[in-house]
Amino acid sequence: VPAASTCSGTGVCRSSLPLVLAALSLGGYLRVGMEDTLTYGPKRPARDNAELVERAARLALEAFRPAASPDEARRMLGLAAQG
Repeated sequence: VPAASTCSGTGVCRSSLPLVLAALSLGGYLRVGMEDTLTYGPKRPARDNAELVERAARLALEAFRPAASPDEARRMLGLAAQG
């Protein structure tokens, strides 16, 4: 991958948690939500998007890769500031 490139991971269904962990370990970015998976764990439906996002943010913090704020994410993506 070229040095200026970024990567992200999106797991679907059972692969969602392993992909979150892999993306974090490789320095990539995450996208999580019920658009991609409806489960939180084996035979356990996700309560809502917030539950999936909270877990991803907690794991990112544990991996010393804390989640970006909305403004930081907009800057990283080259989007205009909101307001």
